[in-house]
Amino acid sequence: MKKKILLIEDDEAIRENTAEILELANYEVATAENGKVGVRKSKEVKPDLIICDIMMPELDGYGVLYLLGKDPETSTIPFIFLTAKTEKSDRRKGMMMGADDYLTKPFEEMDLLNAIEGRLKRNVALKQSFIRDAKGLEDFVEIAKGLKELEEITASKQVRQHKKKDTLYFERDFPNAVFLLTKGKVKTYKINDDAKEYITGILKEGDFFGYLPIMEDRAYDECAVCIEDSEVVKISKQDFLQLIEKNREVASKFIKMISNDLVEREKKLLSLAYDSVRKRAANALLELKERFGANDKNYRIDMLRSDLASMVGTASESIIRTLTDFKEEGLIEVKGKEIRIINADGLKNVW
Repeated sequence: MKKKILLIEDDEAIRENTAEILELANYEVATAENGKVGVRKSKEVKPDLIICDIMMPELDGYGVLYLLGKDPETSTIPFIFLTAKTEKSDRRKGMMMGADDYLTKPFEEMDLLNAIEGRLKRNVALKQSFIRDAKGLEDFVEIAKGLKELEEITASKQVRQHKKKDTLYFERDFPNAVFLLTKGKVKTYKINDDAKEYITGILKEGDFFGYLPIMEDRAYDECAVCIEDSEVVKISKQDFLQLIEKNREVASKFIKMISNDLVEREKKLLSLAYDSVRKRAANALLELKERFGANDKNYRIDMLRSDLASMVGTASESIIRTLTDFKEEGLIEVKGKEIRIINADGLKNVW
C-alpha cells in the first residue's frame, strides 16, 4: 500500500513540482494551498507524513504544527518543515514545537526523499510493540531518541536488584526517576487516616510506573514496595522528560498509558464505593489471573491474604471468609496460600 503524504505549500509552482517528485517516488500525495486547508485535510486524508511550509497566509507552519499536536488523531504524524528560511532560531523553534525534520528551499530531490523515508521508517518502528524488559527498553530508547541530546540516555540507565519488602519510594517523596519492572512483582498502595493500607496496583514484569508524578510535577501520592525479589530499571527524570518533550510518538505512548491508568483507577474507586466485598474479591482474583496468568489455565495466584484484603479494601478476616465461600461454591481451588480459579464465568457473575 502506498504511503500517503500531505504537502502544505502556498507557492503553486513549488507545490506542484514537489508533488510530482513524490508521486514519481510512488507516494500518494494530497496538497493544500495554506495552513487552514492543511489542518482540515490532515484529518480527512489521515496521512502517514506531513510536509509543511512555514511562511504561509491564513495560518503559518508553526500554527499548523500546534493545532495538529493538540489533536490525538494527528499529534503523532511525522512532520517535516519546508522553508526558505535558514536562521538557526527558526529551526530551533520548529524542533522545540515537535517537528521531526527541517528542509530548506531550494532542496535536492534526494535530500527530500531521504528525509521522508527516514521519518517513515522511524515512525513504523516506534509503532511496533517492543519487549518491555531492559533490552527492550534500550531498543525502544534507541529508536525513540533520534536526537543528539539523548545519545547518552541508555548509558545512564540504572538496573537495581531489590529484595522482597524493599520500598522503592514512599508517599510524599519527590520523584527523580521513572521505573520499569523487569523481574518480580511490585505493589503500589495508599495509607488512610486509620493507618489502613489500600493497594492501588499490582505491577508485573514490563510495567512502567512512577511516571505520573513527574509529568504532573508533584510528589508521589502512594508507596511502592516489592512483594517478591525484583529487578528494576531506573530512567532518570531528566532523560524521561527529554523523551516525552522531544518526541511526540513517545509522549503519545505515555499519555495512553496514563489514560489507561486513570480509567482503571476510576473503575476501582467506583467498585470500592458500590460493590459488595464478594464482588470486589471476585474482580481482584480475575484481575490477578488476567495480569499474571492469562494464558495459563493452571495458574495459581500466590498472594498474602493481607495483600489481597488490601487490594479489595476490606479486613483480612473478611477476605478469608469470602475465599472459603468461593471454594465451597466451586469457583476457586485453594491449596495453602495459593488460589486457582476454576470457574471464571462464575466469578464474573458474583454480586
